[in-house]
Order: sequence, then C-alpha cells, then structure tokens
Amino acid sequence: MIDAFLTALQTILSGTHLIYLAGGVFLGLAIGIFPGLGGIAGLSLLLPFLYGMDPVSALAMLIGLVAVIPTSDTFTSVLMGIPGSSGSQATVLDGFPMAKKGQAARALSAAFSASLFGGLFGAIVLTAFVLIARPVILAFGSAELFMLTLLGLSMVGVLAGSSLVKGLSACGLGLLLGSIGGAPATGEYRMSFDNDYMMDGIPLVVVGLGIFALPEIIDLLRQNRPIAEASKLGSGWLDGVRDLIRNKWLALRCAVIGCIVGALPGLGGSVVDWIAYGHAVQTTKDKSGFGKGDVRGVLAPESSNNAKEGGGLIPTLLFGIPGSGSMAVFLGGMVLIGLEPGPAMVSTDLDITYTIVWSLALANVIGAGACLFMSKWVARLTTIPYALMAPFMIMVICFAAFQATRDLGDLVALMAIGVLGVLMKRFGWPRPAFLIGFVLAGGMETYLYQALQFDGIGFLTKPGVLIIGAMTVASIYFAARHASKNAKAAKQDDQDGNDDSAPTPRKARDLRPQTLFAGGVFVAFGYGLYDSLQQSMLGGVFTGGLCALMLLMSGYVLFKLATNRVDDPVNFDNEVEAGYVGDQSITGLLHYIYWLVGLIVSCYLVGYLISIALFFVIFLLLKARASMVRTAMLTGCAVLFLTTLSHVMVLDLPQGLLQDSVELPWPLGLS
Repeated sequence: MIDAFLTALQTILSGTHLIYLAGGVFLGLAIGIFPGLGGIAGLSLLLPFLYGMDPVSALAMLIGLVAVIPTSDTFTSVLMGIPGSSGSQATVLDGFPMAKKGQAARALSAAFSASLFGGLFGAIVLTAFVLIARPVILAFGSAELFMLTLLGLSMVGVLAGSSLVKGLSACGLGLLLGSIGGAPATGEYRMSFDNDYMMDGIPLVVVGLGIFALPEIIDLLRQNRPIAEASKLGSGWLDGVRDLIRNKWLALRCAVIGCIVGALPGLGGSVVDWIAYGHAVQTTKDKSGFGKGDVRGVLAPESSNNAKEGGGLIPTLLFGIPGSGSMAVFLGGMVLIGLEPGPAMVSTDLDITYTIVWSLALANVIGAGACLFMSKWVARLTTIPYALMAPFMIMVICFAAFQATRDLGDLVALMAIGVLGVLMKRFGWPRPAFLIGFVLAGGMETYLYQALQFDGIGFLTKPGVLIIGAMTVASIYFAARHASKNAKAAKQDDQDGNDDSAPTPRKARDLRPQTLFAGGVFVAFGYGLYDSLQQSMLGGVFTGGLCALMLLMSGYVLFKLATNRVDDPVNFDNEVEAGYVGDQSITGLLHYIYWLVGLIVSCYLVGYLISIALFFVIFLLLKARASMVRTAMLTGCAVLFLTTLSHVMVLDLPQGLLQDSVELPWPLGLS
C-alpha cells in the first residue's frame, strides 16, 4: 500500500499529468458554463480525443473534466436562473434571487467555496473508504433504492411552502410526465399518442430548462430591467467564504449526503442537490428566506453535488457499475484507455485508484480558483439591460435543448413545458416539487418492479427498508408541521392586516384562471388513469396507482378554488409567486410566449440558424429598441458563436423544410 501511495503521488506531481489535468479542467469549465450540456455531453465530446493517448494523461483529462462541471455550471444557475446541468437545478432557487438583489458576487463566492469544500470532502471519503466500500454498496438492493426514491420525494413537503397539497399534486404531475414512454417492466408505450418522440420519454435537460429557465426569462422581460436590482455587483466576494465558515456544519452534512447518494447506483446527480436543499430547509429554524435569496440554499446543493462525484467513483471503480450518466461515460473512457474497473482497482491497480482520487481533489482546487478568478467579470452580465441579453439566453436554451435527442420535437417539448412552468409560477404550484417527481419517476418504478420480482411484498420488512422508511416518515412529519405553521402564520397576517369592512386580498382576487389550471391538472391525471387501464398489470400499475391518488389531491385543490374556499385548515394557501399579484403595468405573459412559438415554427420552416438570426434582428429592433448598428453587431456575434460552437464540438443545428428541399451554402445549410 505504501508503494501505491508513493507511485500515485509521483504521478500527480509530474508536469505532464498537471498539464493534462489543467486541460481537462478548463474544458470542463467551458462545458459547465454552457447550460444544458453537463457532464455527459462533455465526457462524450472528450472520448474521441483519447485514442492513442497515454492512459495516465487521458485519465487526468477525464478526471479534470468530471470534477469541475458541477462547479462551473453554477454561473448560469446564479446569474440567469438557467440550470447549468441537472445537478445545479436547486441552486437556482436561492442563487438567482440573490443575483436579482445585487448579491451575485456573494452567491457565486459561496457556491464556489462550497463546491471546493464538497469536492475535497468527496476525495477524502473516497480515499478512506475505497477499501471498505464494497460490502456497503452491495448491501443496497432494489428495495433499498426504491425507499431512497421515496425519501427523495419526501423533500417535496419542505419545498411546497404552506400549500402541502399543491406540492404533492405538482410532484404527482412530475411523476406522470416522467412516466411517458416505455414501461420499464413490459416496454408498453404509455401516454405517447403514437408519437415517435413521446415514445422515448421527454429528456431531463428539456424539462429542467423549460420548467425553470423560460419562466424566468419571460418574467424578467415583462419587468424590463437588468437581472440585478442594484447597479453594482456588491462587495460580497469574501462574504461568500464567510458564509461557508458560518454554515460549516450544514456544508459538511450536505457533503456527506452527496457522497452517500453518489455512491448508490442509479440515483446519480439529478436528485442529490434536491435532497441536500430539502435537508437545509428542514434543519433550519428560520425558513422564511429560502426561495428568496438565502445563502444556505446555495451552500447546501453546491457542497453536495461536488461531493457526489467522489461518491460516484466508488461503484464505478470497484464494480464497474456507474452511479450516474456521467459516470457511465467515464466508465467507457476508462475501458477505452485500457483500464478495467473492478476488484483489481483496490489490489494490483491501487496506485491508479489513488491517482484518480488525488487528481479529483487537485482538479477541484484548480476549478474553484479559476471560477473565482472569472466571476468578477462574468457577474457583470447581471447589470446589462435584460432585453439585450434575452435573445442570447433564448438562443442558448433552444440550442442546449435540441442537443438532448437532436430532434425538433425537443424544441416543441421545451415550449410546452415552458408554458407549464409559467402557469405553475403564476399560480403558486411549486416547480421544484414537479422536477423532483420527474427526476425520480423512472428509477422509482424500476426499483419497485424489481423489488417485487425479487422479494415480493416482503421487501417492506428488510432492515434497510425499515430504516429508510423511518427517515421518510420523519421527513414528511416535519414538512407537514412546517406547512401547518406557514398556513397559520399567513392566516394571522391576513387577520392583522385587514379589517372586517375591507375584502382580503385573496377574496378580491379572480380565481377563475387558477381554477382552469387546476382543472387541467385534474384532467391530466384522469387521462393517465384511463391510459393505465389500457396497459397490462405490470405496465399500468405504477401510473394507475399514482393517478388514482393524485385525482384525490388535485380534485381537492380544484374544489377549493371552484368554491372560493381558499382559507382552509388543511394547509391550502392560494398565494401566487411574487411578481405576479397586481402586476397590470407590464406586458402580458402570452405576448412573449407568442415570440417563442414564432421562433420554433420558423425553425421547422427555415432551420435554426436562419431563424435565430431573424429573431435577433426583429427582437432587438422592436423590443430592445437597439440601433441598426448594434443590432447587426449582436446578430453577427450570435451567428458566429453558433457556427463556431457547432463546428468545434461537432454538434448539430436544427434544420427546417428549406434545408431539406434546397441545398444552401455554408453556413445557412449547416447541420
């Protein structure tokens, strides 16, 4: 073992290894800043360049890229409200409100400090437990993994505010959307309407961008101001580090959560940030700031999603079982350069294992330092008038969404889910609860099916299941108590702030739009139940049971809205999200939705590159009131960026009917 330590130390300190590691880090930074691509796309792009490379150098690049993507994807999450990847979605909830308040510097500093801490902690855990992790990992079967998905769903309660029933309904809607496509047990197509795109299910990238990014873009466009309310970025660079020190135990607990969830095959990074965020809310006495710019809502997910990379390497190295999609590609990269994951990684190849571990730690240090260095300039994006930034953000979001399956259906799905996100935000249905349901839908059904096949209903009596079940019950109990307190506080505020002669704000508000939306949700669950009855028992039992339960939940919401009984003792609160109540002075929601629909229709007709150029020209002239010269310069920069990116990264741009029928010169015919 001493020889392995010394060999690994000599390797990581060599100049060649450091150069390749730094190269992987800076490639990972570029990939992470670009929203929607994430680790899977970055690793996939790197694999072709690994042929013929020295195994240790190739491994350095792989590790460098893997380590820093969860760090650099924080830029867009904090500055623009666009999740950089699936592992940074929870960061949006408090990071983006901090940027709006002019605290972008503090939010980024806190995020990068927490990322560095989490990454180093994950590397330490991997170093200490690489020899004893085997029996622990093998102890988790399908039954325990199913219970872990339930534990993840229990986080819905703490993200639902004072309306627990709305939170559960939103989560159910996410589970239903995540069930579209082939059933894991039988392969039967559910709710696909015989559409080829729907048969494969809707990609997570599309859902994440649609449910969070598009509503924020439309909201900021309606307000017609920069992202940050303050004209200056603030002097919060050191404040973010102090925040980490003040909340060191929270960061430590969330890093532990990241390591545990990352080490469990199948869960991966799509859920760990939500579990950590929910833990932060549950364990904090004053919860009023969460969702409005509480720095703890940044520290928790960022420390966990970097620590999960160390945990994810445990099953990948020891058993060849990837813990997430990015680890699956990393596994392919190891095989490509001649390294075979398995028990040999802790025996004959122990030096390589420790090279990986310490490279992971070193890459986190380099990546966090580089991000902090760049932040001062990148954060200035928040002070640019939003009408000038919006076309670039829409261009990037649509491009990232299209890379999910390389089908124009990605853009249609993005638009549809974006509209759903706008309505959920307007009417106070928690979007994080929806996304948690979507993320966990596939794994939850698969694990339930496997647990029943292997152990029958007796899987409920397994010790691990009982322990995780107790944790889930405790989580739900505290969430329900928190929701009850919120509801009572809101009711007391209404009584204190309104006399008997004046109508309360709730009673004065027109509930018909909300009632129509709740009715639409109810109909969706009704159709899901009908569709499940057309499937076999194994193919429809999950969606059928889900929809039957959710019909009761959503029916309760619909009844309360239809009868105007929103002051309710069972935690039903009709408050909408901030920024919409009484907002009559700004352009309506549908106006900007029409712009986006027009862009997508144009993509079908003349292709993405031509459409985005036309969109830039028309939008900048009409909405941003930009001069002809500025419009031409910004449009040219956008087209140059797209063509360069597609060429360097070998990525496709959507083609339309025009490109299919006429051979156009480059770059108009670019594919």
